[in-house]
Amino acid sequence: QVQLQESGPGLVKPSQTLSLTCTVSGGSITTSHYAWNWIRQSPGKGPEFVGLIRYDGSTYFSPSFASRTSISRDTSKNQFSLQLTSVTPEDTAVYYCARGDSGTYYVATRDYEYWGQGTQVTVSS
Repeated sequence: QVQLQESGPGLVKPSQTLSLTCTVSGGSITTSHYAWNWIRQSPGKGPEFVGLIRYDGSTYFSPSFASRTSISRDTSKNQFSLQLTSVTPEDTAVYYCARGDSGTYYVATRDYEYWGQGTQVTVSS
């Protein structure tokens, strides 16, 4: 059974960088052909796909976030991380990590086989 757990600060100031980590257990993030995704759910909005990192380390970002997003990984810890720069209050959301296939991505967590419980991030001064 694969389990994912998000972690990171719950409060970030505007213009700063949001950094979150997803720790994976029960499976390796280097196993073919999976991708490790970040999705978010903002108040009053639908879910949004942010980006992913594949088993081979390659990445893909939603065009909506590409200019200020990076995703990295630490294979020794079986973790992958999201960095979102220049945040604004509109980036306030519950952020989820999820496992999918390397060839596609989904917007809603329910469409993934495994996802974390989510972590609330509030952007406020």
